[in-house]
Amino acid sequence: MSQQSHVLAIDLGTSGPKVALVTSDGQLVGSQAEPVDLLLLPNGGAEQDPNSWWQAIAAAAGRCVALHPEVRIGAVSVTSQWSGTVAIDNAGEPIGNAIIWMDTRGAPHVERLIRGPIRFEGYDIRKARKWIAATGGAPTKAGKDPVGHIAYLRAEQPDVYRRTRVFLEPKDYINLRLTGQIAASYDSIAMHWVTDNRDLHNVEYDPELLEYCGIERRLLPDLLPATAVMGTVSAEAATRLGIAAGTPVVAGTPDVHSAAVGSGTTTDFAGSLYVGTSSWITCHVPFKKTDLPHNIASLPAAIPGRYLVLNEQETAGKALEWVAGLLCPTDPAPLHRLNELARATEPGSGGVIFTPWLFGERTPVEDATLRAGFFNQSLETGPAELARAAYEGVAYNSRWLLGYVEKLAGRRLDPIVLAGGGARSPIWGQIFADVLERTVEVAADPVMVNVRGAGLLAHTALGRLRWDQIPDRVPIATTHQPNQDNRHIYGHLYDAFRRIHKSNRRIYRRLNRRWT
Repeated sequence: MSQQSHVLAIDLGTSGPKVALVTSDGQLVGSQAEPVDLLLLPNGGAEQDPNSWWQAIAAAAGRCVALHPEVRIGAVSVTSQWSGTVAIDNAGEPIGNAIIWMDTRGAPHVERLIRGPIRFEGYDIRKARKWIAATGGAPTKAGKDPVGHIAYLRAEQPDVYRRTRVFLEPKDYINLRLTGQIAASYDSIAMHWVTDNRDLHNVEYDPELLEYCGIERRLLPDLLPATAVMGTVSAEAATRLGIAAGTPVVAGTPDVHSAAVGSGTTTDFAGSLYVGTSSWITCHVPFKKTDLPHNIASLPAAIPGRYLVLNEQETAGKALEWVAGLLCPTDPAPLHRLNELARATEPGSGGVIFTPWLFGERTPVEDATLRAGFFNQSLETGPAELARAAYEGVAYNSRWLLGYVEKLAGRRLDPIVLAGGGARSPIWGQIFADVLERTVEVAADPVMVNVRGAGLLAHTALGRLRWDQIPDRVPIATTHQPNQDNRHIYGHLYDAFRRIHKSNRRIYRRLNRRWT
């Protein structure tokens, strides 16, 4: 790979793909994006069309490559939304829609898989011990993992299950479209909870765990490190993307992992907060550890021989979009207007608190029945207070999560690098600093950290870069220091936020539980 080679990096998010040409210095030469539709179905269904993914990627990549004919592309690297399931038939084609990370229809079926005569947190103790010892975690009770998706298809769509040759994660499906090869990476397969992750250089399927989950080994792909070259771009894919056939394709990594790389937080205990549709706080660690009650674990990282602390807050930026749609329904730039409204009132939003649980929650509590709401409004409450409360509510949930992440990591994470679309809001960056009581550093081009991470991973895999050089390839655009004047008000409201959850969780379950 010559000094001038670039990586064609593809980031398939829930809202659609972003594509860019990435240098070994972490520079982005051009970028393009395409939207894709999200289909929400009754009883917790969430699906997308895999063919639409591929069409959108081809369109964005084709434009990006055509606009930069001088660039030599030395590799392709994919990152994508994680914890999704694409059923593939014998012809290598998807069978219907993909089930994505938001889908909860598998919950009752997972409940049957994990239960036993003696339980802890709903899990059979014998199974829980095995899952934690081997994988680092266990299937989530909300059914949002691939094990839940597969159990749902087996029980409720048996025709799809019978026709399936292999189940793939979204990233691994895109790699199939690129190369014709079927494989998964050690990190992408982790949320199936069927691999032994104790030796990070030799991750393998565990027969006992496959039996626990009711998944046949023949229905799962072979495994590779994220840094492996899994194949080359086929002639058909090359024509669609506008690049040379035979270009190497690196196995790649899911979005949580690529965000940690693209944020420059590749050293142990360097914290990052990604705020997109969903949100997560991560750091690399040198050990495997699990906090099962709070649904946090360290699982295989994209970096060989390392673990990444994994967690997810279900709605973050999506919660802001929802509130903007209510407060600014006719505004041509509703999020910009929401930002202006939030600036117009004081920290604390006049005591109004927003809970951002629009699609249940995954961490630090796993509860698909939780719902969003505004609390403590009065006749004096106006749009500005509601707007600012939305920003603060997501930050309160992040503070709740941060405490358990730091407990698992065994140290304080400070500073924290902020990335994702939410990092473009200066007011939100300061709110995060104030609520978390941490220095918050905003990564440059924050909305592109996943695609940058995919590119840097590929450069590292192909020997053009070392992992310890990556932090210097990601500049910091802005730094927010905690405002000590706001410490008391945010401490008071955060405590109230936690009490709101404790007082209302049983009501949410009574109202929203979909099975008995």
